[in-house]
Amino acid sequence: MITIGHILSRIKSGESSAVQEVEAALERAKAHASYHALLELTPERALERAKLVDEGALTGKLAGVPFVVKDNFLAFGAPTTAASNMLRNFDAPYQATVVEKLEQEGAICIGKSNLDAFAHGGSTENSAFGPTNNAIDTTRVAGGSSGGSAVVTALDIVPFALGSDTGGSIRQPASFNGVYGIKPTYGTASRYGVVAMASSTDTMGCFAHTAEDTALVMGVMAGRDSKDMTSLPDFFDGSIHPMNPMKIGIIKETMDNSVDESVRAVTNTYADTLRAAGHTVEEVSLPIVNHALAMYYIIIPAEVSSNLARYDGVRYGHRSEAAKTLAEVYSLSRAEGFMSENKRRILIGSFVLSQGFFDAYYLQAQKARTLLIQGFEKLFETYDALLTPTAAAPAFKLGENTEDPLKMYMTDVMTVPASLAGLPAISVPAGTNEQGLPIGVQLVGPLQSDNTLLSLAASVEEPRS
Repeated sequence: MITIGHILSRIKSGESSAVQEVEAALERAKAHASYHALLELTPERALERAKLVDEGALTGKLAGVPFVVKDNFLAFGAPTTAASNMLRNFDAPYQATVVEKLEQEGAICIGKSNLDAFAHGGSTENSAFGPTNNAIDTTRVAGGSSGGSAVVTALDIVPFALGSDTGGSIRQPASFNGVYGIKPTYGTASRYGVVAMASSTDTMGCFAHTAEDTALVMGVMAGRDSKDMTSLPDFFDGSIHPMNPMKIGIIKETMDNSVDESVRAVTNTYADTLRAAGHTVEEVSLPIVNHALAMYYIIIPAEVSSNLARYDGVRYGHRSEAAKTLAEVYSLSRAEGFMSENKRRILIGSFVLSQGFFDAYYLQAQKARTLLIQGFEKLFETYDALLTPTAAAPAFKLGENTEDPLKMYMTDVMTVPASLAGLPAISVPAGTNEQGLPIGVQLVGPLQSDNTLLSLAASVEEPRS
């Protein structure tokens, strides 16, 4: 297992150099090309920046540490495609704020990772460039939409990778591949320079092998950005704190018989580990979580419909060569540029926002969202954190759910409640099933309790070689 600390220690001691670390990461990426986790490498720019680190011209907390960016983050060195035909040849004119922050601390981006096109999906099978394979079992999905970033971390190509999480797109693939994945409090890290999916729940997070590495990266990424008015003043100090005994609730609605037996067993074992560490763990009830998925797939497609309206073949992005009229420019460019899942979400969103259906669907979903938020707030009056499985089952087979969108949407059932409420949530690797497939558990906390959640995870973290 490669951690940020290992790399920084090797560079500082002279055992290695930034150039050598980047070259090694690039070689690992090429050796694992069959997983299709990376869409493109950026060796020239990466090695140029590594030389600056070795010369002392580039310093910082992450100087010389290679990382990977999900390909919906604007970053230099390769096109930002969002894994779509619509943006297949789009070169970013500027970088995402969080990428800039990491580079200012000396981190070195070596490539762009695969995802479901426009981050619409839960398996990274909805990429215009083909699916990514699971890091543990190549016959299974990587999860999504940030599957590529989860896999490059799990394969030790890089010690951390960036992802975006709208309804579970970091946490679910983190669980499927056995790594940490954090969805911070909404607004912790700037959304500026990231291709928008749903503006009210999009959050920027990362994958790593340890709670300490996760905290370090998020500490760099966090903070107010004048270019994103939803960003919060910096509350994330990027450190792990000693833990006092906490009161933790297991949401019983997430532990019923619809959840795979091995997932329930691993979650209960993790709860016992927390108890052994001195924490109180009790069963709690939050019935409205059973309706969170229905809320999500009304509210989020509505925002998707609005955010994707800009891709019309006129301003930027793909433009159909077959179009002969303005109407054809719109229709053909979108038909060729969007994947089927993109079109499905646009149509659902347009429907729920249309006259006569806005009140019946969208407005009711937003009211239910408020009740969900209030339900969480009530629990946090008594409990410091909540525990659930990250996903109802381990990674499923490639192609298993592609013909059944509803079955695919159900893979988000554990993760969407925290997203709708804007709460911090972390997927922690907690065990495996009999087949050796990773299983993650999810820690959810009150707003801006991100450091506390990571410290809690670190306090019971098993040493990993």
